[in-house]
Amino acid sequence: MEFTTSHNRLLRVIIILCICSSLTLANGPGHRSSVIERKIDSLLSMMTLEEKVGQLVQVSGNFNDGSGRKTLTPEHIEMIRQGRVGSFLNVFGATATREIQTIAIEESRLKIPLLFGFDVIHGYLTTFPIPLAEASTWDPALIEKAERVAAVEATAAGIHWTFAPMVDIARDPRWGRIAEGAGEDPYLGSCVAAARVRGFQGEDLAAESSLMACAKHFAGYGGAEGGRDYNTADISERTLREVYLPPFRAAVDAGAGTLMSSFNEISGIPSTANVKLITNTLRGEWGFDGFVVSDWNSVGELINHGVATDPAEAAVLGLKAGVDMDMESYCYQETLATVVHDGRVSESELNEAVRRILQAKFRLGLFDNPYKNCDVKREQQDILTAEHRRMAREVAQHSIVLLKNEGHVLPLRKDLKSVAVIGPLADDAATPLGPWKQNGRPEDVVSVLSGIKAKLSDGTSVFHAEGCEVEGSSKPAIEEAAEIAKKVDAVIVVVGETADMSGEGASRSSLNLPGDQEELVKAMLAIGKPLVVVLMNGRPLAIPWIAANVPAIVETWFLGVECGNAVADVLFGDVNPSGKLPVTFPRAVGQLPVYYNHKNTGRPADDHQRNTSRYIDLPSTPLYPFGYGLSYTSISYSQFQLGSTTMEPGDSVVVSVVVKNTGNCQGEEVVQLYIRDEVGSVTRPVKELKAFQRISLAPGQSRQVSFTLTPEHLKFYDRSMRWSVEPGKFKVYVGPNSAEGLEGEFTYSSS
Repeated sequence: MEFTTSHNRLLRVIIILCICSSLTLANGPGHRSSVIERKIDSLLSMMTLEEKVGQLVQVSGNFNDGSGRKTLTPEHIEMIRQGRVGSFLNVFGATATREIQTIAIEESRLKIPLLFGFDVIHGYLTTFPIPLAEASTWDPALIEKAERVAAVEATAAGIHWTFAPMVDIARDPRWGRIAEGAGEDPYLGSCVAAARVRGFQGEDLAAESSLMACAKHFAGYGGAEGGRDYNTADISERTLREVYLPPFRAAVDAGAGTLMSSFNEISGIPSTANVKLITNTLRGEWGFDGFVVSDWNSVGELINHGVATDPAEAAVLGLKAGVDMDMESYCYQETLATVVHDGRVSESELNEAVRRILQAKFRLGLFDNPYKNCDVKREQQDILTAEHRRMAREVAQHSIVLLKNEGHVLPLRKDLKSVAVIGPLADDAATPLGPWKQNGRPEDVVSVLSGIKAKLSDGTSVFHAEGCEVEGSSKPAIEEAAEIAKKVDAVIVVVGETADMSGEGASRSSLNLPGDQEELVKAMLAIGKPLVVVLMNGRPLAIPWIAANVPAIVETWFLGVECGNAVADVLFGDVNPSGKLPVTFPRAVGQLPVYYNHKNTGRPADDHQRNTSRYIDLPSTPLYPFGYGLSYTSISYSQFQLGSTTMEPGDSVVVSVVVKNTGNCQGEEVVQLYIRDEVGSVTRPVKELKAFQRISLAPGQSRQVSFTLTPEHLKFYDRSMRWSVEPGKFKVYVGPNSAEGLEGEFTYSSS
């Protein structure tokens, strides 16, 4: 016993000297990396097989404990002491994470710090608009600032790692998780993905406020058949590479520390077991050097998919595909040591996965300071600050999309004698938090009704009635609301979805307004007063009757804690709306999928010709196209110019247009450039977004907006699946959305 005690003390001293010395070296990043690798080699040489497996295991704390304390079971604590767990999710709070980290550092044999992860999807406590709404800003710099706030708050609460951004392209709004992404376009999605990674991670992962990002879900999750969550995604290799993978590549190029494998299969192979996707493409082609975590139990679900017979086989498939960390399936924990002993997985394969986990912990600075995010004082000072709320309000303002403003109903006058704010969501403080609100609290939310009351003076009477429930039916309540509306100068109706109707596991077979909400809108319109419909939802809705009959429609999505203030800012003209749709709005669910960058087909849609690619009972156009959004001012486009009508390798073509504010108020416009490859070796989309600029214009001001196109913008996967540009004619479109604008043409020649 005397010898054992002395031996353990000596071992601890060696470990401390080996892995806990400072890594702040003056020799530059290359030397720093080599030092880290030597330390990891040394650490691996000391680890038992069980301790190696432990680094690949992630388990969850208790979802129901909002304090973040007492979230672990005695079994969890013992796992930490024995080095059989490397990461926790859903454990947060500076005090709680310090207490748990202390067990790892002081009571485990090798003192390897734990990694704490959390779904910081659109804010920690200061809840920002949902990601789909943020994408409506078409402003990557603003989105980056929003994620910086989220990173500051989350790291102040002991969190090292967020399971965001979700960068899945989604062309079917029945899929509830469309709310978490940037919509339907790979270029816009790539810009947003990179911005969110930069915002989360900052310039140095080891910095106190840097939050390691996790691009998810790799890959094709947004292509689920029928928009039904967790469903099969039947995607061709060309579509996968041209549509679904670009935002992941952008996230990797921006430095994302981790990726998450998706639940779905692609062409018969579940992503969590897909060697080609994770090892060959992600690591081989793209050079990704971070680690891959499974989605919740997606390793175990390989059994449900029918590609594994038991947890051991699932673990083998997952690890060999390149999934380094197993989230909550316990397949790795319970079987990996055995399959290594059996020879089904080599210890060198195991070591590579462990190495990637340890590299992330070194890069985060956790070996230097395991408690770097466990500062109670910072947690008290840096969360839900006045400045953070100001930023949330700014992002919410820019996320709002004006869909219709017939007769200039908006903006409403602040000197109205009376206003009725009607609808089941008008005074709802929980719904604006949206799905994945995590720590967001209704008591911190400004409802639409509260925001409007705060905006108007005491001289304006504000009346309120729910009118109906979101999903229920109540004609007496509609009649009661109508009586109130008859007595006021203007009516604002707030309708849409509740937060739990969007997000994970919230696919919908209908995109209509739920319940009797459309009947409520019809009743309000019949009164004949100026009417504004405010939509609050996590996906595009099919609202053809409202679009045809209501004079003013505003899409607000789920805007977060500053929802009501931002909505009031727009409705009463303190802010001119400038949001643009990142996803197409269909006329009916039967039109799905509908997206702007579709193929032409051999018989392109023609509403005047029967035997074309169309429906006989619907126009072929969408209700609102991708990129669409109005303003309180009017914007004109003129003087379209191409710097050249030819392009060769190494050349570029400058495309310019004059944009003028022809209205009487300050406005912002998102100028969008699309191209079309007229003839290719494979069929090409009718349009592809390639660039955009957000500009601000004073009344009467003109500005020339220029874009530079290079051969890189023209590349696609040709018939032989080579990423290349082919000679031929290209059309260029510049305008306010994907359906309008000026156009020109140039020719690309390879010689």
